[in-house]
Parts: sequence; structure tokens; C-alpha cells
Amino acid sequence: MISRLTFLTVFVSASAFAQPEVNSLPLMPWPASISTSAGSLPIDTSFSISLAGAGTKDSRVQAAVQRTFERISAQTGIPVLAHVVPENGTLQIVVEQRDHRPPQRLGDDEEYSLDVTNGHARLSTNMPLGVLRGLETFLQLIEQNKGPNAASGFSVPGVSIHDEPRFEWRGLSLDVSRHFIPADDVKRTIDGLAAVKCNVLHWHLSDDQGFRIESRKFPRLQQQGSDGLFYTQSQVREIVAYARDRGVRIVPEFDMPGHATSWLPGYPKLGSRNGEFQIVRGSGIMSDLIDPTSEYTYRFLDTFIGEMASLFPDEYFHIGGDEVNPKEWNQNPRIQKFMHKHHLADGRALQVYFNQRVLKIVTRRHKRMIGWDEVLQPDLPKSVVIQSWRGQESLWQAAREGYQGILSAGYYLDLMNPASYHYSVDPMKAPPAAPGHTLPPNSPPPGTPANLSPDQSRLILGGEAAMWEELATAENLDSRLWPRIAAIAERFWSPEPITDVPSMYRRLAVTDDWLEWLGLNQRTNLEKMRERLAAGAPVHELDVFASILEPVKGYERHAEGYSMLTPFNRLVDAIPPESPAAREFRNAVDEYLAGPKSANASEQLRTHLTAWWENAVAVRPTLESNSLLHEDIPVADAITTLCKAGLDAIAGLDSKTPPAADWKSSATDAVTKASKPHADLLVQIAPGIEKLISAVPAPQQSH
Repeated sequence: MISRLTFLTVFVSASAFAQPEVNSLPLMPWPASISTSAGSLPIDTSFSISLAGAGTKDSRVQAAVQRTFERISAQTGIPVLAHVVPENGTLQIVVEQRDHRPPQRLGDDEEYSLDVTNGHARLSTNMPLGVLRGLETFLQLIEQNKGPNAASGFSVPGVSIHDEPRFEWRGLSLDVSRHFIPADDVKRTIDGLAAVKCNVLHWHLSDDQGFRIESRKFPRLQQQGSDGLFYTQSQVREIVAYARDRGVRIVPEFDMPGHATSWLPGYPKLGSRNGEFQIVRGSGIMSDLIDPTSEYTYRFLDTFIGEMASLFPDEYFHIGGDEVNPKEWNQNPRIQKFMHKHHLADGRALQVYFNQRVLKIVTRRHKRMIGWDEVLQPDLPKSVVIQSWRGQESLWQAAREGYQGILSAGYYLDLMNPASYHYSVDPMKAPPAAPGHTLPPNSPPPGTPANLSPDQSRLILGGEAAMWEELATAENLDSRLWPRIAAIAERFWSPEPITDVPSMYRRLAVTDDWLEWLGLNQRTNLEKMRERLAAGAPVHELDVFASILEPVKGYERHAEGYSMLTPFNRLVDAIPPESPAAREFRNAVDEYLAGPKSANASEQLRTHLTAWWENAVAVRPTLESNSLLHEDIPVADAITTLCKAGLDAIAGLDSKTPPAADWKSSATDAVTKASKPHADLLVQIAPGIEKLISAVPAPQQSH
């Protein structure tokens, strides 16, 4: 069996063992300041917590303390009872001040200090929210004692940490419109966000494919716009309270005037055209728009936004505003007459008019409006927050004009990019090219700092990962979010210089395990999906086969056409976005080619290539006999081609014997063909094989 852990163990670099002790700690996000000390805090049945300070009576602190006992028991298997003692607890929590504002707000103090010495720990914060962040760090530090002379059980190492976030806004935009995500799965997502110190769930509740919340004022919204899949108001209140207990704000989004088809089956008078409407079950951007010229629209929105504002206590309210195609407005004589009368030159000007009217409604409800970067137009009030999906330059231009902003470009999880790419994107720096793309001409070099004044820089609030649900369902949602969000969370929380990718991946692997103990299912659900695909055949062979595969990147799958009722039960749906085994193989190839061609290094490469080749042969009967796996037979062929080419290349490199005259060109052609997607899958050892072939010396030319 070639498990991920086996592969990582085989190819761990020697430099990893030379790292200072502090760098071996499995923390993510990495703290602002950390040092280690001798000693540790044992975790056993006597573990207790004591509370002191004005802020410890806060309900969030009380709930977090109870969860801490439960999570220690889950992580260690030790039956730790909820021992809250008056003083001198194993973990002493001190909260200096009381929070007088019931809703959590942007900019609330999240700073904390954690000191662990021999047998005791102290968590000190100014405000209650810092306790929630510090307890996650404490829980991440719990590890099983190692070494032949170590005491059995678990402990927390001696550390001194002072920590605070780099950015105030650290979130996830979660689309529940394309594929509905049940309430319990939303709660589990909130648990994960809190664990990695994110503090915003941006809940995308409406789009063309579904209106996902109960309106008691306009019940036909959910009755005719949701296929019966929506959150009741009592569920929403429960989720909002659940998130607040974990230090996560919930910002609702109702997309308008575009992406609005699901509003219209129940209330067709909102539309910009006459006729019947139905929710969309396919992909793509629909042309249906809300009518910005009708007073009925604004009376409706005033009532609806008022109703939703009472459900969501957060001070921010997202109105979408993206990807508006003005075709319907241009084709409607009544709307054109309105535009002429009000001197609105085009669809963009009409959307500005709509945004200004909606802004007044949102403001009257004591909310601040957020919109995607298309809403940034002349005369837009500076109170509006701009969320950029189009890139850093759009974000920075908003800041230059005096607007607060949030970055999502570079953090789109549905594009299936690796954690290293998301980790390299910084709201304050020019972005790298996305995998498979090149930067536009005249782009600043990646990593070039934003040319903003200090005041303008302070307008960049942070960022959000974004997960659009066209190709994800509740079954595999966790695998599309985790663990990559943890890498993004580190970019938002940790100091800007924390950018070491190998360190990130070492810690991400541990964090991935830790998140499963929290209750996330990013690995276990995919294992169940592959077991279903195997249909009684040996699932181990399918697991090894899948371990070096990744889904195609970007929006390549969208071209195939699908609907919201399409089953997402293929192998491409049952694997993670990134293959750790393939990544480590590529790294091992780089190390092998960069240094002396040692027998040990080449033997390790040969061992894995041989095993993957043999497994591709062994799994073939399962692929041939299974209707859902039959499409993956060319992938098995591609793996055998790649492994053979890699083994031949290593043999040539080790022997330093030039290959046959035509070997290099034929091997390159074969690998190029095998590297192409099959069944929406990529064999991600291919780039490493290409490097091995390229390194083989060309045959000598005869004279």
C-alpha cells in the first residue's frame, strides 16, 4: 500500500530534522510571536480550567470552556471531565474586560497571550473573543508524547505565544444556492472556520438556481424558488447563535439585480421582462434581471431587506451586484424610456441608480452594504464595502478612491488549485499567475507590494475564500473546503513574512488530521464515496489508483453541461483537489535531479513508480466491471505509460548511458498524451516524469 503518510515519510528532507524546535509545532495559522521553553503540561483526567476577570462571564467564553473539555477528550481518548475550579486550574483563563456589544463586530479585539510552563498554562486576553482564538491554539498544541523514554499519554509543550490577526476580515463565501447545504453541514463548516481563526461566514443565500431562506413576508420566494430546499427562520437564528458562540459573524448575501432568477417564479412583477419564470437547474449566468425602474421593486425590497435584517444581527449586508448583463434592460421599451427620462446612458448607469436606491434601504435598516467589485461606479457612497473577485488591482483601486475592500480573487476553492497557490496570494501584493495561466503583459512581478498610502492600506479589511457549489454537494463539500482554507486563513491571520511553503505543507498535514477530530469529514466522506464506487471490489486498489489523481482545474468541467440534478458520484468527485502523494513525488524528483544521483534516492523513486504501475494493472478489472468507473480506464493506461517512462528515465540517469536515438522524443510524446485529462482527471505525477525525461542526456550524434 502506498499511503500518503508512507510517501511523506519516505521523502521527508534531511533539512526538516534540522529545523529549530519551535518550527516543528503544528500550529496553523502561525502566531504573531512564539518561543519555546523547557517542560510541558501533561493532559490527564485531572485537567481543570479556572476563570478570572470581568469578561469570563461572557456566554461565548463559558460555551468555549465546555467545548474545550469535550474536544480534549475526543483528541486524546482521555475521559476529561468538565472541571471548572475557582482558581489555580491546569489552564487559567484571564479576561480583563467585558464585551458590552452583543453582536460581534468588525475590529473586535482578538488578541491573546498563551504561556505554557511545567504543569500549568495561562491564557490572557483583553476581551472575550481572544479566549476563543487562544483556546484553538491550545487545542492544536496537544500532542502524543513521543520517544522510547517519554511518559505515555498526551501533553502540551512549553511555549510563550502572543498573537493577534493581521487582517480584521477573514472569511469564507459559501454558496448554498446551486446545491443546498443542510443546516448541520453549515454548522460543521462554522466549526472549521473557528478552528483556524476565521471570523466571517458570508452566506450566499440566493442565485439563479435557488432561493434558500424562508421569507414570511413573501413566502412564494421559497415555495417556488427552492425546490423545497431552504432554511427556516428558526434554523437561521439557531445557526447565527451557533456561529456567535464560536466567534464567527454571518453576513447574508442576496444577489441583485442579476443572478436573480429564483426570485421571479414567485414574484414575476420583479422581473425586467414579461412571461413565466422558473428556477434554473443548469449552469451558467442567466439573463433574468430585477427591474430597477419599478417602484414595486423598491417597496418589495424594503420589506424583504427589513425582514432579513431582523434575522441577521451583523452590521453588514451583501447585495451581490456582479455579472449583470443589461440585455433585458436594453430590450425593454419601458425601461429604455425610464433611462432616457433620468439621463441614464447605459446599463451600468442604471445599475448605479439601482444600487443607490438599495443602499438607502440597507442603510435605513442600520446595515452597511457590501457588493462585488462591479458596484464600484462614480458617485457610489464611501460607506459601501467592495468585495473583489476580479483581482488585487480592483481592490486597490477601490482603496485609492476611499472604499473599504475585501479580496476573494485568488481564493476561489472551486477552481481546484493547490493550497500552495492560495497561500501565495496576498491582499497587499501583486498576485502570482494561477496554475496553467500566465500573467497578462505589463503585470507587476508577483509579490510587488501595493502602491497604497498607509491610510489607503488600512482600507483593505482582509479577504474571503469562495466556494461556489456548481460541482460540489453536501457529500463532498468538506473535501473542497478543507484543509485548503487553513492555508488561506494563515495568509489572513499570520504576519506577512510567514510564507514558507514546505513549512506550510508540514503543518497543513497535521492540521488536516486535527480538523477531522473536530468533526469535519474531508477525508472520511471521500473514502466512503470511493467504497461506493468500488461496489464490493477491493477498495484499497482504487484508493491507491486515486492517490495520484486530481480533478481538472479551473472551469473545464463546466463546458460539459450539467444540471443541479446531475449525480456527482464519479471518481473525480471522490478525490481531493490536491494529491499529497503526487506533490511529494514531484518534490522528490526535484531533489533527486538537483543533487548527486544517489542509489537510495533513485531506488525510492523506482519503488513508487513500480507500485503505481502494478496497481494500475491490478485495479483495471474493477474499472472494467463498474459502470461508474469504466470511464477511468484511460487513466489507468496513462499511469502505466507515465510510470514506464519514469523508470526508463531513471535507468538512463543512473547508468549515465544515453538512450536509443529516438527514445527521448517518443517518451516525451507518450508522456504529453498521458498528461492530458481523462474523465476530468489529471495524473499529477506527470510533471515529475517530464522533468526526469528532460534530464536524460541526449544520444551522441554520429559523424
